[in-house]
Amino acid sequence: MASDNLAATSVTRLPTREELGFDPEALREKYRIERDKRLRTEGNEQYQEVGGDFSRYLDDPYSPPLKNREPLNDEVDVIIVGGGFGGLICGARFREIGIQRIRIIEEAGDVGGTWYWNRYPGAACDTEAYIYLPLCEELGYIPKTKYAFAPEILGHAQRIAKHFNLYDGMCLQTHVTGMRWDEADQRWRVTTNRGDHMRSRFVIMSNGPLNRPKLPGIPGIRSYKGHTFHTSRWDYDYTGGSSEGGLNKLADKRVAIIGTGATAVQCVPHLGAGAKELFVFQRTPSSVDVRDNRRTDLEWAASLHQGWQRERMENFNTLTSGGVVEKDLIQDGWTEIIRNLVSMAKFRGTGVDWGDVPKLMEIADFQKMNQIRARVDSIVQDQATAEALKPWYRQFCKRPCFHDEYLQTFNRPNVHLIDTNGQGVDRITETSVIANGIEYPVDCIVFATGFEVGTSWTRRSGYDVEGRNGQTIGNKWADGIRTLHGYMTHGFPNLFIVGNSQSAATTNFPHAMDESARHFQYLIKQCLDDGISCLEPSKDAEDAWVDHIISISRFNEVFLNDCTPGYYNNEGKPNRRSIQNGAYGKGPNPFFRITKAWREGGSMEGMLKG
Repeated sequence: MASDNLAATSVTRLPTREELGFDPEALREKYRIERDKRLRTEGNEQYQEVGGDFSRYLDDPYSPPLKNREPLNDEVDVIIVGGGFGGLICGARFREIGIQRIRIIEEAGDVGGTWYWNRYPGAACDTEAYIYLPLCEELGYIPKTKYAFAPEILGHAQRIAKHFNLYDGMCLQTHVTGMRWDEADQRWRVTTNRGDHMRSRFVIMSNGPLNRPKLPGIPGIRSYKGHTFHTSRWDYDYTGGSSEGGLNKLADKRVAIIGTGATAVQCVPHLGAGAKELFVFQRTPSSVDVRDNRRTDLEWAASLHQGWQRERMENFNTLTSGGVVEKDLIQDGWTEIIRNLVSMAKFRGTGVDWGDVPKLMEIADFQKMNQIRARVDSIVQDQATAEALKPWYRQFCKRPCFHDEYLQTFNRPNVHLIDTNGQGVDRITETSVIANGIEYPVDCIVFATGFEVGTSWTRRSGYDVEGRNGQTIGNKWADGIRTLHGYMTHGFPNLFIVGNSQSAATTNFPHAMDESARHFQYLIKQCLDDGISCLEPSKDAEDAWVDHIISISRFNEVFLNDCTPGYYNNEGKPNRRSIQNGAYGKGPNPFFRITKAWREGGSMEGMLKG
């Protein structure tokens, strides 16, 4: 009989095909075939920049245009570019050390970042809300459900801004057009599209990794004469309804949705319920496991002790980094995946040769993905549709999804899965989407194609940064990002970066953001306390960190090369630049230990002080 959990046995050798109940070599070959049919020579260039006929996808449909205001010509202590969770957490941590003159510059009509833009029906976090929503304990707030929906998340962002007085001096619907270090007065000079000329001692760039919509480069995409919109700019005037669903204006509409990633998994059930006909165009299916959302237990909430959120965050992060805890406080799909698939701890003391650990992890991965595929069979009634919805790749080649209604939607008679066998849509005409040589006339196309990842930082941000001696970040990072700890870059004093390149990447993004904010808080406080006018990494320290990032990332190269194409592996073309721009390869906990030890060292090793 096949073993469901290798952790439950004292394994001293690799299990046989007979013991497993499947052939690992056959699965490897299946995965390879499915990967190869999706490889595209153009890699990330298969997507096109939003502009021209689609420039409206960059507009803000959620807030009325702000009235013209007088341009600002003043000085603050800290400018934060970006009003998402990263910028808000930084603002909160800076308030804790008494910084008063904080200015957030945000392109949208309010704070929230990704959660300002993502208002599509069904949008919700896929990480437990009790750890995903930052600063809950500081604000005395408990999320309503285990996985919060978008309106509550946006409301929480607004709550943070109000609690820490971050709306004071905030510039909304404002886009940074330039940023230049003035050596003479040791200040950053920041210009905007509203004629502002601001000065600041410190600048935080929290532009966010998911802020610029992308479109597929499908031939004829600009010729379509029907209605279109991107999921990050949902058109409720056309669909009717709200983020809770009820898309009643689609009752007589034939709708196409292109893209089957995490966004589509959440909005397809609502489109299927509302549209006359829904055509879901799929290149690669997502891995979709049980979600099991539920309302917060009020008795449990009342029992929480001081420090509960950080304890819970660290518990989750330890588990999802392959560590060991006494108790899994989260108990959801993420911790179940890692506990059974990634944690090497379960192999300790079993007598297994450490050289076999990757093979055992792969087997555990095969077992879990077999469960995912079996779940498809148990839910989807049409056999051909079920077969097409099965993911054939390792669990973390793409971000795992969790939902209790997505697969069930394909049992609706008005919902049609158009599987393209890994090739994508052929082309788009004035009236139709063509795939597999078949024309599908539709009234509306919804692009669930996500945000730009892997393009240049300056393209995604929309401006460049000029540091010492006229050097720009665009030029410096042309061949790959160069930083110390992912947080600062040589030649750009007092400039701090929120992101996951060359720093920690966690499933729970706000946790890493908070660690970044605490690090910046320490650095800025040192500057204020010790009279340091400017701070930047030395070139030697930066070079050493970049070399370290590349060396440890090689552990993941084989895995990424074998993965089906996606943004994790630069659309199937991992290279030195994509590896260099990646996260810290040993995981978030080792990274957090490095930065904590660095702070506790007290000397700010590798930093140049002015």
